[in-house]
Amino acid sequence: MNTTAADRRLLDAARSGNAAEATAALDAGARVEARDTELRSPLLLAAIGDHVDVARVLVAAGADVDAQDHRSDSPWLVTGVTGSVAMLHVLLPAGPDLKLRNRFGGISVIPAAERGHVAYVREVLRVTDIDVDHVNDLGWTALLEAVILGDGGRAHQEIVELLLAAGATRDLADRDGVTPLEHAERRGFDRIAQLLRSAS
Repeated sequence: MNTTAADRRLLDAARSGNAAEATAALDAGARVEARDTELRSPLLLAAIGDHVDVARVLVAAGADVDAQDHRSDSPWLVTGVTGSVAMLHVLLPAGPDLKLRNRFGGISVIPAAERGHVAYVREVLRVTDIDVDHVNDLGWTALLEAVILGDGGRAHQEIVELLLAAGATRDLADRDGVTPLEHAERRGFDRIAQLLRSAS
């Protein structure tokens, strides 16, 4: 896609978080699905920067919440990385594909669980029917990532609680047959191990 001056104006506005400029660029003929050199759309740039006001303008203009760049990131998938509950709520009415996968084969709840984004995990489980047992290309679920890549602290403990309450399969093992409980025990995460043992 060849970018016009108006397209570049929109991309810059999305990147910097200038909602008024984004609106002006659209009025000047910018394409809502313009792409930069890394195939990032204006909405993806807004999501990466957590520029909620710009995202609201772009969603109203019909921006695609599932448009992926060369790294397979999309506006919706990025919310799991940033942990932005506000962005989640701006994008959700546009009907994101909850099964869309990132470059690791994961869905948004997995990086959120890994990174300790408690509020995001709580909200995405509350307002969507996202697959809590989705397995990524590494063979890991959100529960496994919270244990394997987490630090065992309060945030990851809360996320384990939230995932279990949402029906996550507590003994769904990784490719080596190691369960979340076994990983927690190996890492000395006593509270998480306790939560996993007590889950019904």
